[in-house]
Formats: sequence, C-alpha cells, structure tokens
Amino acid sequence: QVQLVESGGGLVQPGGSLRLSCVASGSIVSINGMDWYRQGPGQARELVAHIGRGGGTRYLDSVKGRFTISRDNAKNTVYLQMNSLKPEDTAVYFCNGDVFDVRGMLRNYWGQGTQVTVSS
Repeated sequence: QVQLVESGGGLVQPGGSLRLSCVASGSIVSINGMDWYRQGPGQARELVAHIGRGGGTRYLDSVKGRFTISRDNAKNTVYLQMNSLKPEDTAVYFCNGDVFDVRGMLRNYWGQGTQVTVSS
C-alpha cells in the first residue's frame, strides 16, 4: 500500500510564506510526476504545479514567480514553497503522484490535503 501525506499548511498573513511537504511511503519502487493541486471554497480542484522525475516543472499562471515546486527522489518527497501569498491562494492543497509499486503497477495516488489560509 502507498500513502501520500501532506504537511506544512496553516494560517498566514498576506505577503507571507509557507512551505508544504508531501511524503510518499509504502511499497514504492519509484515515482514519476508529482503534482500539487488546490481546491478553494466552492471551486473546482486545479493543478497548481507539476514536477517530473527529472525535475522539469510547470505552474498555474497565477502562481508563477511566487511558488516553487521541488522534489527529493531519495526521500520520495515533493515540496511547494509558497511566497508572497495572497488571500486568493486560500484553499486545501493536495499532493498527487504516479507511483510504481513493488508489484510493477503504476497507479495514481492522492494525499488527504492540507489547509492553507491567507488572511489578515
């Protein structure tokens, strides 16, 4: 079994920073692409940032220049550094990854989400 667990969310003032982490654990051989999604109140879930296994990245236009996604393959961990946070960044942030497990299966997994609230 594979689990993705996020941490690092919380309450921050506009202009502040947070760093989210997502650790994958279980019967993992390797992880391909890893993503951060978010879902604000009454909104659809949207892709915020993607990082390939080789480190290639892409971002939602509204977070470019403010958010940075990175990963540590040895630790099966993906990070999201969020700077210059705005109230509209308030959402539950979810980690997502394509995981090869020890049975040779490639499956997509979601974390449980971590709340980020940007408010004064």
